[in-house]
Amino acid sequence: MKRSILSLIILFFSAGIYAQNTNVQSEVKTTVRTIKDSEGEKKIVKTEELEKVQDVELKDANSKSLNKEMQLGPTQVVSKVKVTVDGITRYVDVDRSAYYTYKGQKYQVLLDKVGYTIINPDTKKQLAVLRETSNNTYIVKNKNKISIGHFDTNGDLIMETYDEKADTVTFEKAEIIRN
Repeated sequence: MKRSILSLIILFFSAGIYAQNTNVQSEVKTTVRTIKDSEGEKKIVKTEELEKVQDVELKDANSKSLNKEMQLGPTQVVSKVKVTVDGITRYVDVDRSAYYTYKGQKYQVLLDKVGYTIINPDTKKQLAVLRETSNNTYIVKNKNKISIGHFDTNGDLIMETYDEKADTVTFEKAEIIRN
């Protein structure tokens, strides 16, 4: 008796698992980039996982007809970017790696082990680092100063720097280069 009741319970729950009415489309894109600089060669592996989930619903669920039309619900898109740099793997919400112009010069922002690195694309020399804080801003540190930065809706890097001598905050903008 126990065995038959247990079998019915398992059958009931397993039927609920297989009755999920969703369309799922998954796409995985892997990019491998090798960067040579003064410190040697670095390998960056970026894996973008894009999953589109769409619920399948009945058009008129309350009608008494046997054959009911299906309708597709809204599509939910979930994107994950997994980055591996020098054997260290982390997830990022949005990859901000790109070329930027700042004060008339071209710079490149690249993912690194814990954040981003700003380099001169011609000399491959590291100029600054970006480290993400808890409130979606970045600490921008180079040899001479430390700034707080964030990316605006256009993808531009906005940096705010405190000038101790003038007791003011200055705003600087590095514009993203669109292809």
